[in-house]
Amino acid sequence: METSPPYETNGDRLRRVLDLYVITDSALSLGRSTPEVVRRAVAGGVKVIQLREKRLTDREIIRQGLEIRQITRQAGALLIVNDRPDLALALDADGVHLGQDDLPLDVARRLLGPSKIVGATVETQEEARRAESSGADYLGTGPVFSTGTKPDAGAPYGTSLIRLIKESTSLPVVAVGGISLANIGEVAAAGADGAAVIRAVVSASDITQAVRDLVREFRARRG
Repeated sequence: METSPPYETNGDRLRRVLDLYVITDSALSLGRSTPEVVRRAVAGGVKVIQLREKRLTDREIIRQGLEIRQITRQAGALLIVNDRPDLALALDADGVHLGQDDLPLDVARRLLGPSKIVGATVETQEEARRAESSGADYLGTGPVFSTGTKPDAGAPYGTSLIRLIKESTSLPVVAVGGISLANIGEVAAAGADGAAVIRAVVSASDITQAVRDLVREFRARRG
């Protein structure tokens, strides 16, 4: 008797490609366009890109996002839009990442449907459990280390936060905040499924090589 293959959840789909998770920021890209940064990053092997451009208008995000969507599709990479389910829908992105003050997870899920990936930022075990029960597919947690790219991030929690969140959920956990080549191994050793970086990639003189170095170090230390 034939049996159906096991159902792959959105979290499974993400976990299958996840190690480095690159977040864009045109203000830190040394004059290079965001599509160019993404093109060089996926050339290095990154499979998850988050489009996060706080300083651009919606029209500019759509224009750049359509180009980025084509790049990620060709590379077999996932495109996640920061904060905005409406822009994720407009771009036919793979999903959206929501902070604690953004649209509620269950509302975003209704808008995006079951096939899109929905991520959530959490800082406590309670937030992690609540996000999972509300339909999140993965969790971003931090700041793990001190970071200058998000002034309101608060004091760093250290890698112990990764372990606490992993104890609270079955979802993939992406560590966020101040991650670089010097400390990405600590994040991997603590059990993170992925490591989110901004400056370590978008501000690198050689983006493709920076991605390769970060991925190699993360995989070498992953538990």
